[in-house]
Amino acid sequence: MSTTINDVVAFLDATFHPEYQEDYDNAGFLLGDGATEYRGALVALDLTSEVVDEAIEKKVNLIVTHHPFIFSGLKRITDRSETGRMTMTLIQNGISVYAAHTNLDNLPWGVNGILAQKLGLQNCHILQPSSFKSNPSTEIGAGMVGELPREMETDKFLLNVKNLINQPSIRTSKHNPNRMVKRVALCGGAGSFLISDAIASGADIFLTADLKYHDFQRGEGRIILADAGHYETEQFAKEIISRTISEKFRNFAACISERQHAIVQYI
Repeated sequence: MSTTINDVVAFLDATFHPEYQEDYDNAGFLLGDGATEYRGALVALDLTSEVVDEAIEKKVNLIVTHHPFIFSGLKRITDRSETGRMTMTLIQNGISVYAAHTNLDNLPWGVNGILAQKLGLQNCHILQPSSFKSNPSTEIGAGMVGELPREMETDKFLLNVKNLINQPSIRTSKHNPNRMVKRVALCGGAGSFLISDAIASGADIFLTADLKYHDFQRGEGRIILADAGHYETEQFAKEIISRTISEKFRNFAACISERQHAIVQYI
């Protein structure tokens, strides 16, 4: 029997648990004909016209992203907007779309788990645990906190982060560059809502993204706040998604987009 898009979606649902997404989110199966035979997947952080063109060229018929391209609803599908043009192109070419967003953020091995792993953090746990009726015993929630194997100077740690995420600059709150860092809190993507939790956890530094000017004042000398970029701190989600699909559906390994780039550029 051939594998259908519905088969892949069922597996993704069972693995990434859309029921763990936040109320405002729109993760899951977003577009497509589930009865269609599966021909391979392309993985990206965001759905862009370049990613759609790449999927067509590679003759795959499923795109799996981290960020949902349909978020708050579509009122018009026309060629007058990029979303409209992409939607029409996807339908015309029989390409389905699936997103694993805040549910992948909330899973302990998800966006924050892999970032913590790549930073070498140990003894990690969820920064802000959540309770979901479907499985209250599972530790899920926002952010993560852990410890470095050995303490290091703040700016040395930040240099390691820059090298890991290939980021030319990191915005930080005012700090002593020689201050030692041992305990690290983090949240891939926008994490200003976790600043109080990071402070309460006893972390020396909180690594996240999308901090506003006055957010940097909230550390009040108790914690260093570092904004390393939204795409940059979430980029490893692509590895998780691609590996998960490829290990299950070996005849059609999922590939990571070669044309996906950060939306924000640094010059």
